[in-house]
Amino acid sequence: MALLQITEPGLSTAPHEHRLAAGIDLGTTNSLVATVRSGSATVLPDRDGVQLLPSVVRYLPDGAHLVGAEASARAVSDPLNTISSVKRFMGRGVEDIERLGSSLPYAFVAGASGMPLIHTAAGDRSPVQVSADILSVLRQRVEATLGGELTGVVITVPAYFDDAQRQATKDAGRLAGLKVLRLLNEPTAAAVAYGLDHSAGGTVVIYDLGGGTFDVSILRLNQGVFEVLATAGNTALGGDDMDRLIAGWIMQQAGVSDAVGHSLQRRLLQAARRIKETLTETGTGAVPVSLELEDGRTWEGELDRPQMNELIDPLIRKTLAPCRRTLRDAGIAVDEVDEVVMVGGSTRVPRVRELVTEFFSRELLVDIDPDKVVAIGAAIQADILAGNKPEDEMLLLDVIPLSLGIETMGGLSEKIIPRNTTIPVARAQEFTTFKDGQTAMALHVLQGERELVDDCRSLARFELRGIPPMTAGAARIRVTFQVDADGLLGVTAEEQTSGIRAHIEVRPSYGLTDNEIETMLRDSMEHSREDMDARRLREVQVEADRVLEALQAAVQEDGDRFLDAQERAAIDQAAQALSTASGGEDHRAIKKAIEAVEAASAAYVEHRMNANIQKAMAGHSVDEFKR
Repeated sequence: MALLQITEPGLSTAPHEHRLAAGIDLGTTNSLVATVRSGSATVLPDRDGVQLLPSVVRYLPDGAHLVGAEASARAVSDPLNTISSVKRFMGRGVEDIERLGSSLPYAFVAGASGMPLIHTAAGDRSPVQVSADILSVLRQRVEATLGGELTGVVITVPAYFDDAQRQATKDAGRLAGLKVLRLLNEPTAAAVAYGLDHSAGGTVVIYDLGGGTFDVSILRLNQGVFEVLATAGNTALGGDDMDRLIAGWIMQQAGVSDAVGHSLQRRLLQAARRIKETLTETGTGAVPVSLELEDGRTWEGELDRPQMNELIDPLIRKTLAPCRRTLRDAGIAVDEVDEVVMVGGSTRVPRVRELVTEFFSRELLVDIDPDKVVAIGAAIQADILAGNKPEDEMLLLDVIPLSLGIETMGGLSEKIIPRNTTIPVARAQEFTTFKDGQTAMALHVLQGERELVDDCRSLARFELRGIPPMTAGAARIRVTFQVDADGLLGVTAEEQTSGIRAHIEVRPSYGLTDNEIETMLRDSMEHSREDMDARRLREVQVEADRVLEALQAAVQEDGDRFLDAQERAAIDQAAQALSTASGGEDHRAIKKAIEAVEAASAAYVEHRMNANIQKAMAGHSVDEFKR
């Protein structure tokens, strides 16, 4: 008798063909892996039934390493070789990391590419390698549980991760032996986990406060389509900072100076985290604190919830500024928000929920464990991308956090893709040559909101060579910016007549710090008027240079033929006045000087034009041009 295969709705009609896919939340404090089984997403535990994997790696002298709770247990006794919160270092340079704070116990050195390396007993390790070691453990966990090799994974990243940080995350996945199907913004993953993709529509705020990062995103949901209207955040703000505030309070109460050893630092942070978690879960009474100090003394004290709230209030309120900015960027009012989803373990803290509820004036969605919600959403998306749900038409539309553009003459930044543009996206713009016979063009890719190159961040430089020699302005160079679904940028330049082209995948060695991101956005608003004035001045200065160069080339070629001494003197005088004005700061004066040069050379230009027309028509009849 033939057997009839029966499957659940939405699952593969041939269960043996079900592709194994997983969603990974690579967190600052803890990491998780989830997969879809029997139609629902579940977080997978290790052999001991523990689902959360501490994002901690300890390196040993023999080259081996430990990952997770076993590594975390040795953080106090071996702080230099036990790496935690590595997500904060992803896509950053050594100078960026040094600005994170002097309390970091690790020894950083710059690698050949500019990527920071952490000196350990097992050798120097980059943040990408440390993250890959964490991802490898999660890969082994899911393959052991499902009994097969993974088709691919979706790894989540903070919405505010820039290009360098996203690329570093993707590289870590590849280094761990994973096929990365997609990098998915954590807020979007949370919306998927709550099933908001199947709702009729609405505006949703995703407030994501994890161990080391914070971001807030505003999503518009409509018939299964996710569109991120705006996003903002801080890549160095989270529950770890609450721990540091509480640890600082303990040090102050115990009379301990800031210059403490690494071992005491670790014990302080562990004590602070224990206090925070206890007060979050119970909230009644005071939590006793006992700490053995470096001088052999033991300090004892206690902390209650009102005291903790007073300590962490400034940090929580710091998260509300990006919330205001995203509402403004999205063009919506607080009362237009339909849902607020809480994501990240730090949103368990009651004071966080109180202040966020007060800000948005509505109940919060906290039904799903905030530690697991991102991994669950990533697993659902991975299942779709792996091809297990071909009928599912869920579409994710994320945005880029900062404008992308290119340098033009005069040190100006020409924006090609504005910030908050939905991705994936491709935008193109045509440019031309500045000088006669120019056969190459240097292209400088920029990121930022300001008008001048010096105020933006440099992403990459490359050259387009082999441009056919032409008069200035005749060449047509089309520059295309393409941002893929993972938020990674590629730039192509092509000369239209000859077809020669150059391409670069933008992979900067380090990313923007949280302060740089905040500063770039704030400065773009605070300096908008002076930026526009500076741009106007640079543009007219470039126009002056072009006029002077073209005039000089023309006069050298046939000035003696068409100009008498009086006309030549008038043109030279106007050109000298323009050259002088061009070095000043008054764009109106430069524009008037350009007009004066054009007026002085009008007769000369007319003579040249007529001569060129006669030359072109020589040997032809008028009737030929009529046909």
